[in-house]
Amino acid sequence: MPRLLELFRRRGLTQTFFWPGHSVETFPEEFDACVAAGHEIGVHGYSHENPIAMNREQEAAVLDHCIELIETRSGRRPTGYVAPWWEFSPVTNELLLERGIKYDHSLMHRDFEPYYVRVGDTWTKIDYSAPAETWMKPLVRGQETDLIEIPANWYLDDLPPMMFIKASPNSHGFVNPRDIEQMWRDQFDWVYREMEQAAFTMTIHPDVAGRPQVLLMLERLIDHINSHEGVRWVTFDQIADDFAARNPRQEGDSR
Repeated sequence: MPRLLELFRRRGLTQTFFWPGHSVETFPEEFDACVAAGHEIGVHGYSHENPIAMNREQEAAVLDHCIELIETRSGRRPTGYVAPWWEFSPVTNELLLERGIKYDHSLMHRDFEPYYVRVGDTWTKIDYSAPAETWMKPLVRGQETDLIEIPANWYLDDLPPMMFIKASPNSHGFVNPRDIEQMWRDQFDWVYREMEQAAFTMTIHPDVAGRPQVLLMLERLIDHINSHEGVRWVTFDQIADDFAARNPRQEGDSR
């Protein structure tokens, strides 16, 4: 964490950090340093527990505890959330709105375009014991909510390719950061060329991005991105506010 904070200080960048509650309580000095540097703090569970494995009461208790932890220690109530494992339960959206959370960063529709989260989608599951015509039915879309989604992206996440995790074949950790850098640069270049307005978010973790080879990758990426006219580095809270101002939600929308 100190290495990342120093990188962002040198480059004059204010970022959004999503802190698990366990990390807030285990590393209070690092958390305080992050807050003191002016970075936004969002909610990211307590022990990286999967929301879809919990019941409603458990998920609510985790949210309440972690929101209180962050607000008490940082002096500001968090407005954003990232679900551990990027997994939304059937009640996550409702629980977030009940607690005044403005935006989420866990879903992946629309790649680089924020949108209002829709709930209540239904579909018919395949049943191989039944006639095909009984389950060949299209998706039925639900209703939009006030929760703003800032899309996540596995292909802009440093952890799967560059962290060694035992017994996890897709995370052996020995991918060359220069290969990841090229993938991220290519994505940015396409977005910059094709889209007039976009939210290009990159997910990094201190235990991955804090390593020397990844820090150098980030330095090069920042330089590349900054060489393009019209690019702004902003927090997720600012992204959400900008989207809401450009796209005021209409009641009853079910896009």
